[in-house]
Amino acid sequence: MKHLLIKSSIIAATVALAGCSKILDEQPRSFYTPDFFRTEKGVLGGITSQYAHLRFIYGQPYFYNTLETGTDEYTYASSADANFRDADLSGVGNLNSASSRSDAIWEVTFSNINTASGIIENAAVVGTISAALIAEARFFRAFDYFLLVQTFGGVPLDLGAGELKFNTSASRKSVRNTVPEVYTKAIFPDLIQAINDLPDGPRVTGGVTKTAARLYLAKAYLTYGWWLQNPNNIPTYPQTARTDPDGKDAQWYFQNAYNVAVAGIDNPGPFGLETSFYDLHRGGNDRNKEMILYADHTQENEFYNGACLACFDGEAGNGRNSASWMVTWNYTVIRSAPNADGTGAGISSVQREAAQGLGRPYTRMAPTIGALTTTFADKTLDSRYDGTFATVYRGNWPKGGTANTVLYNANDLPVTPGQPVLSFLDDETLAPQITYPTGPSFPGKSSNGVGAGVIPGRPDFVITPRAISRIVFPNLWKLGVYRTDNGSGLGQPNATSTRPFKIAKFSEFYFIAAEAAVKGATTVSGKSARELINVIRARAGKWTFSNKNNAAFVADNSAAMTAATPGTIDIDYILAERSREYFGEGHRWFDLVRTQKWNEVAGSYEIAAATYGSHTPQLVRRTIEPKHYLRPIPIFQLDRLDMTPEEKAAYQNPGYQ
Repeated sequence: MKHLLIKSSIIAATVALAGCSKILDEQPRSFYTPDFFRTEKGVLGGITSQYAHLRFIYGQPYFYNTLETGTDEYTYASSADANFRDADLSGVGNLNSASSRSDAIWEVTFSNINTASGIIENAAVVGTISAALIAEARFFRAFDYFLLVQTFGGVPLDLGAGELKFNTSASRKSVRNTVPEVYTKAIFPDLIQAINDLPDGPRVTGGVTKTAARLYLAKAYLTYGWWLQNPNNIPTYPQTARTDPDGKDAQWYFQNAYNVAVAGIDNPGPFGLETSFYDLHRGGNDRNKEMILYADHTQENEFYNGACLACFDGEAGNGRNSASWMVTWNYTVIRSAPNADGTGAGISSVQREAAQGLGRPYTRMAPTIGALTTTFADKTLDSRYDGTFATVYRGNWPKGGTANTVLYNANDLPVTPGQPVLSFLDDETLAPQITYPTGPSFPGKSSNGVGAGVIPGRPDFVITPRAISRIVFPNLWKLGVYRTDNGSGLGQPNATSTRPFKIAKFSEFYFIAAEAAVKGATTVSGKSARELINVIRARAGKWTFSNKNNAAFVADNSAAMTAATPGTIDIDYILAERSREYFGEGHRWFDLVRTQKWNEVAGSYEIAAATYGSHTPQLVRRTIEPKHYLRPIPIFQLDRLDMTPEEKAAYQNPGYQ
């Protein structure tokens, strides 16, 4: 199958709200004019750009932060700046139209929407573009509008030339459409047409299909059904009645979310569930059969990666994938001693490496204690904790050129390369046996350095789940870097990740259908909410590898996992299962906003302070107000508008003026 190779160029057409649109094509060009865009080559370049724009959203670290920080999954970490503190809503920052990093998607999506509209219009003029290719543009136009409406509420359908029309001249006027208009005029029609016209199998590797369109139509139906129902009276904007223009009620949308999701399960095309959760997230297996959509990157070619392959790279801009850096703590501070009595100049025994459990540390986002103890309470039967986090840090000092064959670690016991130097324990069982230092290390010792504890007889330093802090916590293994060119060294840990960023998986069909069933959809035989969730839980019980032990581990706990599922599934259980399945992947804020459970689920959390040696959980309360269920319109958008201050204030979401 042909691979989609992409690289940025610029199209001259400007759009209201956005500025220049990005076109990605296999051939580098300085710019594209609107006239060139009316040729077959120009339209095909525009279609390629639809895929390329995903890299400017997914893997973008500051937008990633807005989807995770402030939820029950993540809070800000010790090195967090205002980008992360503002999003936490815990009194350490101020989320407003100038500070909200949801601004990262505004220009990218509107530029791409305009390009998609240009493809749809110009393809008919060219006359040689198939309906299936046009459907790819329809899919991405709907995809972007769905992302925008969930984030900001109602957004403009008219970019300067009319609703859903291709615009080629800059405009300083803008009118926001209502949420129902965005769904019923843009999202639903485009996705329905895409289902009709897209092929079952992808045109290129990673190309969109009927399955992708079904997934997003089902998700959009589900989200809009919740919006119509509005169980907690969350305000919307622009203000409008919670009624559907076509006279359909919330129950109609829940039922059709279920129907479309089931159709996706029953007609999978080339997609399906991976055998194990570990295999789903294993580096080198990113383009697997479960991946319906991803923002692509590659180790093979710097041009098509969109970022350098061997450099000390920056974290943002130009479509880089650096999200995993944000959730990586500075494990390189860990020290082991060269002398058997624990003295001597401490040696960095776990060095920065381009390995999936390590990578470049930024320490911007830390998991909450509740995520480790409650969300992932079962770490024995359920493989998803082990397949989500890096919990054991093994010595790799020879790769960095340190010649010592043995170092001395906890309890002055020897460790050799590949052995555990620091371990995050699964639970609190051994907590009474642990002694922690009051600071980074024990008196007179050069080992430790990060305030971890010791258990008599163990050579590895240890930390229990309730002792994690804003400065020491498990890394997010599932998003970690993966390279095949490290050789015998540390590789390129300072370059951004060359792995594709996962956006949508086949597994979500099961969750969407189950949630719709809980919301009252009539189910078919074999696909009740519990039966659907149990498909996912059965897979979670199948182990093929143990990250903790760094060894093959084959076990099938699926029967025990499904037996433990409650007889009656509710929204709270679905949300907990979604977190176990998609932890740290950028789903959580949307899940909590859709179900209006954000304040209930994430209104408080626990974590220890941001200093080495801190292991006492602190209870932190967040102030999550109804206004926060919408992000503010970016200040740069307001500054561009030719409006009075009063009109700009009316354009902004309430509470952010």
